[in-house]
Amino acid sequence: MFTQSARYYDAIYSFKDYARDAERVHALIQQYKQSAGSTLLDVACGTGAHIPYLRQHYMPEGLDLDEGMLAVARQRHPDIPFHQADMVHFDLGRAFDVVLCMFSSIGYVKTVPRLQSALQSLSRHVKPGGLVLVEPWLTPENYRGGGVHALFVDQPDLKIARMNLSRQEDRVSIMDFHYLVGTPEGITHFTERHELGLFTPGEYREAFEAAGLEVVYQEPARERERGIYVGRRPLA
Repeated sequence: MFTQSARYYDAIYSFKDYARDAERVHALIQQYKQSAGSTLLDVACGTGAHIPYLRQHYMPEGLDLDEGMLAVARQRHPDIPFHQADMVHFDLGRAFDVVLCMFSSIGYVKTVPRLQSALQSLSRHVKPGGLVLVEPWLTPENYRGGGVHALFVDQPDLKIARMNLSRQEDRVSIMDFHYLVGTPEGITHFTERHELGLFTPGEYREAFEAAGLEVVYQEPARERERGIYVGRRPLA
């Protein structure tokens, strides 16, 4: 997915407030978690940008499908375990107090059956009383395709123009990204396609409940945030 852009990911998303994300997650964990430990698995961890803030309170590990993203994360945090696996079906052989999936990465599962499989995998890795927290992608009702979008990076030795058209096919949002990247070594162009499933609130809830989790939805606190589903594995 981010095979070619992984090395530029942090520059492209430099606007993202990872510290605020971590604070929001920590508050929810404090409110809902009933297990006694502090282990945490960050699923779809990307380049590990949440890790510096999460490790202030937890013992984090990361998991991602993209080896390019993991290479950046491992270089940045050599003391943190990172695992290469697909969130839809993975097995680390142990459970955590918190399993986290942020930045709408859950949308990459694309279909309802794969959403259900992903929640089963996340739930299997949670201790009794522990939590699964998922930040959803857009719903079919609030996704608006058909627009053109652009993002620019202007650093002394790095210039990036990323443009894309967005569209929808059935229940999948499709974004074809075009990158123009300039460095002192030269200028390159490449493309990436990102496809994310559009799931209803009911489908998210059903997937959590089918995975044996008690679920609540926390409304977004700010504009452009997408809320968080909090699933807890019962103690009994």
